[in-house]
Amino acid sequence: MALSQKTLDYLLEAEGSIRLAMKYAATNEKPLVITQISKLLYDIESMKEFEKLMDIVEEHNSTD
Repeated sequence: MALSQKTLDYLLEAEGSIRLAMKYAATNEKPLVITQISKLLYDIESMKEFEKLMDIVEEHNSTD
């Protein structure tokens, strides 16, 4: 089941905020902070891609 549009909208909003935090952190924080912020962004992207893959698998299973 795909993520709802509302969920995707909030994730995109969160990504924008995280990117801004990372931009600020790049000049003002320790590298560990930047690494952790980057991991948050990566996890959001991974979740969206995983949902796409799950949709493909579900479509394939429903055609069998």
